[in-house]
Amino acid sequence: MDIILASKSPRRKELLKLVVPQFKVIVSEVQEKLEKGLTVEEQAVNLAHQKAKAVFEKTEGDRIVIGSDTIVVKNEKIYGKPKDEKQAKEFIKELIEGDRTHNIITGLSVFTKKGEKVEEYKTFDKVKVYLKDISDTEIENWIKTGNAMDKAAAYGIQNEFCVFVEKIEGNYTSAVGLPTHKVYDIIIRNMGM
Repeated sequence: MDIILASKSPRRKELLKLVVPQFKVIVSEVQEKLEKGLTVEEQAVNLAHQKAKAVFEKTEGDRIVIGSDTIVVKNEKIYGKPKDEKQAKEFIKELIEGDRTHNIITGLSVFTKKGEKVEEYKTFDKVKVYLKDISDTEIENWIKTGNAMDKAAAYGIQNEFCVFVEKIEGNYTSAVGLPTHKVYDIIIRNMGM
């Protein structure tokens, strides 16, 4: 049975390697768009579903296709990838306003096909992140690393930015972008490992 990751994210690839040693990567090419009327959790699951479904539909045979999407939210504002360094700085400053906490919601959609049987698993995981106070100079130095621009909310918990994270409540791998504990359970259930 093939295991396919529907993502080009190097972080998700590293995390899936912790669960299974061999898998394929097929990028979905889906245009990520938020839909009106959905909660943040539903948005994350919906985006993960779109990615997994697109790859599932262009592949054949017995397989497990994994789609995931991560959304950062504070005070009901969703933080995508910053369009420029100015916006990256604004994002970080907003995240440290007030109680310096925000949530990361990672949606997961997994399609499985075994013989004629097709199933889809949809779920999400939520992580609460507590940031330390961060000075303007520290924010500028972080942005200069170049690692802020390709990440939701202009930061990644798994790189140099980790020094500004006081603590998290929830699963670390979900904060990075793939809830490995949930992926593992689905794979075990379907492959009988």
